[in-house]
Amino acid sequence: MSIFWAPYLVKANKTEPNNIYQPFNLYLDEPDESWSTKIQDFDYVIISSGHWFSRPTMFYLNHTLIGCLFCSQPNVSQMTSFFSYQKAFHTAFQAINNLKNYKGVTFLRTFAPSHFEDGVWDKGGDCVRTTPFKRNEKVLDDYSLEFYKIQLQELMVAQKQGKMRNLKFRLFDATQAMLLRADGHPSKYGHWPKPNVTFSNDCVHWCLPGPIDVWNDFLLELMKREESHR
Repeated sequence: MSIFWAPYLVKANKTEPNNIYQPFNLYLDEPDESWSTKIQDFDYVIISSGHWFSRPTMFYLNHTLIGCLFCSQPNVSQMTSFFSYQKAFHTAFQAINNLKNYKGVTFLRTFAPSHFEDGVWDKGGDCVRTTPFKRNEKVLDDYSLEFYKIQLQELMVAQKQGKMRNLKFRLFDATQAMLLRADGHPSKYGHWPKPNVTFSNDCVHWCLPGPIDVWNDFLLELMKREESHR
């Protein structure tokens, strides 16, 4: 089993190497080689990405700067995270489809929403619930819904292209299950306490053990289904 850290799926680097708060450069038509050059012989690949696309970023296509998200450079067009998200997934799936000897099954694990309440992440938002939402208490909306729709759209594109080589692209849908689990984030306990330092509450990442343990059960069932159809 291998894990690859590629939060944008595509090639990315820092505009200032020693400052993580400055924008990242995203090369939206180039897959991140840390994973794309390593998976050719894999039987199963799980691909996912999410909240990193809300960070300040500079967008490149064909090595040309075309726009940015949350940047202050003059004469650079402000674009949306939806644009970069769609391009990144398209490039990632295309890279898999272009691997000559790849014969594995690719799972798209869908977006896991955050759960900030009473404010956004940098304005006092928090996640202090101790029980999950009931099924009819919470609906997917705003940017989470758009990210989810983009994932499904690009999965369908990849499935259509993959049919020509009999490649399998499958949906690993964790979104609805995680939407209900506002009780599963570390909140203020996601950081080591430091005197005179104020951190935002962490309502994006998940406690371990915690709700995301169910992903193992989901994946095992999906893999069983694949094996039963061989």
